[in-house]
Amino acid sequence: MPRSTTSGPSQRMLRVGEQVRHALSETLQRGEIIDPLIENSVVSVSEVRMSPDLKIATAFVSPLGAKDADAVIEALNKHAKFIRGRVSGALRQMKYMPEFRFRQDTSFDNFARINDLLKSPEVARDLDGDDNKDDE
Repeated sequence: MPRSTTSGPSQRMLRVGEQVRHALSETLQRGEIIDPLIENSVVSVSEVRMSPDLKIATAFVSPLGAKDADAVIEALNKHAKFIRGRVSGALRQMKYMPEFRFRQDTSFDNFARINDLLKSPEVARDLDGDDNKDDE
């Protein structure tokens, strides 16, 4: 089977990443991690990217209600081995249990920045100019 020339994730990587995301979300939701930083904030798992060999899972999370998001990410990374053990029950079909790495999800910040740019007067002026050209 010929391999694609694009460097994007494979279907398998995407499928496994989504399964890991669900299992990780359930584990965090149950509150099994004994850490005040994690217990006092809601952690949203927006995406899990798997390495090509499926041995590393990078989870992009957003700590909601946390004063210091970086401290929550650091606490999650500190408890990564414990989380790995708790998630393993939901992922029995995997040959290897992936190592977890937690990163802050900045996609919402990027969406807000793009939205602000689209609402700026300069962009609105340019967009209004395009509408006038269609009428001609």
